Amino acid sequence: MKKSILLLLLALVAYGISSINSKDSADEKDIQNNVSTSAKGSKSPKVNSTISYELPAPLTNRQEQIVEHTGYTLSYNKDHNTPNWSAWMLTKEKTEGTVERCRKFWADPNISQLYRVDYFDYKGSGYDRGHMCPAGDMKWSEAAMHDCFYMSNMCPQEHALNNGSWKKLEEACRQWATNEDTIYIICGPVYKGTKHERIGINHVIDVPEGFFKAVLSLRKGNEKAIGFYYDNSDQRQSMQHAAMSVDDLEELTGIDFFHQLDDETENRVESSFSLKEWNAN
Repeated sequence: MKKSILLLLLALVAYGISSINSKDSADEKDIQNNVSTSAKGSKSPKVNSTISYELPAPLTNRQEQIVEHTGYTLSYNKDHNTPNWSAWMLTKEKTEGTVERCRKFWADPNISQLYRVDYFDYKGSGYDRGHMCPAGDMKWSEAAMHDCFYMSNMCPQEHALNNGSWKKLEEACRQWATNEDTIYIICGPVYKGTKHERIGINHVIDVPEGFFKAVLSLRKGNEKAIGFYYDNSDQRQSMQHAAMSVDDLEELTGIDFFHQLDDETENRVESSFSLKEWNAN
């Protein structure tokens, strides 16, 4: 009897050791799989739909008020009475929208009345009310179309630029959204120095010396980014001449773009650019 009990105990101990070894092997296999997956992920980052990749890092070198509108977000600067930037995600599906262009500009109720630019502040200035987030990107929603006509989304822009080189860049971005399926865009004014031309009737508005735009695609296996800078002038400016790396654009603007990417991807896509690659499809 005692011998039988002893044999039973030995059998149970042996079974326990075998189970532990099996579990350790399984855990080790899981760890190896996780390492392998992470290694692959470093080459093609997994896009997280909950992250707004278009939004830059918070600004510390200038005043800003973040305002969220349908279809885009903007950072408003009460010192200039223009946006620091407007940012949005543009998809292939959104470019196929059919909403008609809005015919009226609106004062933004989210901005304090003291800094709330209205339509008449541009009257007689000689400058267009230049959209940062363009109406052509907001055709997918009546609410988005309405909101992109808030004056908080406008900058004083030379008509020749607004209706010429800048418009061509906006059209190119819509084509890139079709090619890439999804792109992330941020653009805004560039102020150089401390003194600027000013316009305005009820509110003083600083006229920027130029405009920037940064574009990001996270299409798997072909992640890329590109920056642009255009002078606010009536001179014709080619897209090739305006193009630059996002790193160079960050140095020019003092804004940290696409900071929510992992470091490896951010460094890779921001350090170089190829306009030819964007226009390849």
